[in-house]
This record gives sequence, structure tokens and C-alpha cells, in this order.
Amino acid sequence: MNPVFIALDFVDAPTVLKFLEPFKDVKTLAVKVGMELFYREGASIIKALRNQNIDVFLDLKLHDIPHTVQQAAKQLGQLDVQFTTVHSLGGSEMIKAARRGLDEGAKQAGVNGPQLLAVTQLTSTSENQLHDEELVNVSMAESVSHLAKMASQSGADGVISSALENDLIHQAVSYDFKCINPGIRLPSNSVDDQKRVVTPTKAFKLHTGGIVVGRNITQSDNPVQTYKDIYNAVNGGIK
Repeated sequence: MNPVFIALDFVDAPTVLKFLEPFKDVKTLAVKVGMELFYREGASIIKALRNQNIDVFLDLKLHDIPHTVQQAAKQLGQLDVQFTTVHSLGGSEMIKAARRGLDEGAKQAGVNGPQLLAVTQLTSTSENQLHDEELVNVSMAESVSHLAKMASQSGADGVISSALENDLIHQAVSYDFKCINPGIRLPSNSVDDQKRVVTPTKAFKLHTGGIVVGRNITQSDNPVQTYKDIYNAVNGGIK
């Protein structure tokens, strides 16, 4: 089944845990913890979520010299999270270092190591920004495909990408290579600060490996039902 990660874009742990109370009977629950929440609460929020058997995607997008990334990843590998991220633009040696660090940390803590996902190009990045600000001379598709292939060869289990890029990534790497897709919006919603967006149903058709959804769920009048509807859509209507 394709997970639906609820992006917990809240300021602190009490707000998160209160939001999650109605989800206590949901057996498929997975969440994304990003920078804002983790930098405030640290490992304690991960422990609180794992104590509720919630799968955790810790999205810190590590991007530094290989040694620093390896040491940071070693700490993250001990937290019993299921997914974590690096920026693929850090290069192949950095991604390899992250993989080593995660495995070392997990072994030390006696837990399963997280799957390593590499960010290709952020879903907020437009084609114009890619060319005019980053001075990348190839197309968005070529950049994403190249970075995904490099990440796979460097030990990553998958990438973070727009669902619009899933097929080209699978063609460049393999259909076993996981594509986790942010930039998901329901048909009635605005795209906010995202540029390359799709609906959950479209993501399913584009062979997603899982999606990240924030405001559509967290700001819904009925977050649990919205989550279930999205989960069904991204899994082809099967619950």
C-alpha cells in the first residue's frame, strides 16, 4: 500500500498530539515531521509518535560535507524513524555517507534503519527558477532524472519528487525505486506555494510510492475522513 504522510506543520508537540487524538483507531497512519517541529521538540516528538505505532518520515533534507552528513545521519538512524531525507545536490559521496551513517546509527540502537530518500528538485521550484536563478542549463525533467539515477547508485532507496516526474524517474532507474510525492492538492484547493502539483487520484495513476499531504488534512473540517478519502484515492480506491 502507498502511505499517506500527514505533514505535521505545527509549532509544538502538544498541538501535534491533540491533532492526532481522533486518529487513534486509524491503523495505516504515517506522518512527516519537518524542520520546524523537530528543531523545537527534538527526539522527544519522534518517541511520542513511535509509542503510538505511527510511522515517521523525518524530513530534514541533510545537505553538507559528507563527514558532517554521516555523523548527523548516525544520530537520526538511532531514532527508529522509517524514512529520512538528504538533498541529492549534495552529490554522490554525501549520499553514500548518509547511508553509512543511518546504518551505523540503527545498528547501534538495535532498530531498523530508515529508508533514505533524496530530494531532487523541490516542488516549489519552477522551470524558470531552475534556469534563471540556479543556472541549470538542462530541463527540469533531465535534472530530476539525472539526480534520481545518481541517488540510486549512491545507496538511496528513493526520491522526493513531483508525481509528474515519477514515470521518467522509474524509466531512468527502476520501478522498484520509490517516488514519494509532495505537492498534492485536492481538486477544490489552491496550489499555495507549490508549482508542480497533482491530485491523489492522479498520483496513483502516475505510480506513486506514497504522498505527503499537509494543509488539505490538517486544516480540514474533518481531518480523519479527509485522510481516509485521500488514502483510498492514492491506493486506487482500496482500503
